[in-house]
Amino acid sequence: MDADRAIARLLREHGRTYADEAGITLRDKPAPLYQLLVLTVLCSIRIRASTATAAARELFGAGMRTPRAMADSSWQARVDALGRAHYVRYDESTATALGEGATLVLDRYHGDLRRLREEASGEPERLRALLREVPRIGPVGAGIFCREAQAVWPELRPYFDERTLSTAAALDLPHTPAGLARHVPPKDLARLAAALVRAGLKGEAAEDLRAA
Repeated sequence: MDADRAIARLLREHGRTYADEAGITLRDKPAPLYQLLVLTVLCSIRIRASTATAAARELFGAGMRTPRAMADSSWQARVDALGRAHYVRYDESTATALGEGATLVLDRYHGDLRRLREEASGEPERLRALLREVPRIGPVGAGIFCREAQAVWPELRPYFDERTLSTAAALDLPHTPAGLARHVPPKDLARLAAALVRAGLKGEAAEDLRAA
């Protein structure tokens, strides 16, 4: 299967972004960008992505969709929301991290992560460094945020981290960001990154693609 056909199949079968799975309609607006940050915090530990997205939906369903709402919520309310999604073992520490992160976003960026983008001055590495100042987010988490945020922040494109590039190489696809970007329009780059993550997590999906 040539690269164009393989990538088209990846997008068709696995190209749902994690933001979409978490119920986030991602736009360059304060609330959805903050919700993506919450999802990033939830994904930044060793836990199933489906559990993290379910936890995000529980938090948002409980009204914690903005940094102000998160900061004003009680620690126990955050723990309870995480518990409903079976986000166990890390529920208490994550509830603390979410509260501290909301306070940081309010104090430093006035609740608007577009100010973080402005502070980075269009430099992806600087943006990732700023993201790592948020409690719980390390290099991997910063990559998760950038993979998804490239849908609305063009300066991040094309963003494929080591995990996605490793999966691309295993599928005999181009395994550089520029090489992958040649096969999809800019609007589909975040979907392709998510599809590669999902295919990498589902070994049988990767085997099916290689065998096609």
